[in-house]
Amino acid sequence: ANFFMATGFHGFHVIIGTIFLAVCLYRVYAGDFTPTQHVGFEAAAWYWHFVDVVWLFLFAVVYIWGG
Repeated sequence: ANFFMATGFHGFHVIIGTIFLAVCLYRVYAGDFTPTQHVGFEAAAWYWHFVDVVWLFLFAVVYIWGG
């Protein structure tokens, strides 16, 4: 049950991040980002780093420590 909860929660965050990147793509085509004004894109990058780090932690807990 913990495995499915953890991977489902992670999957939810991946979906949110994908929507985040789709919005950023739309804004790129709309010309909203400049070399000095790109906070939304930077926030998306930081969000994906967070998701990656959490997945590494979950992998270690579920597969290495739990096995």
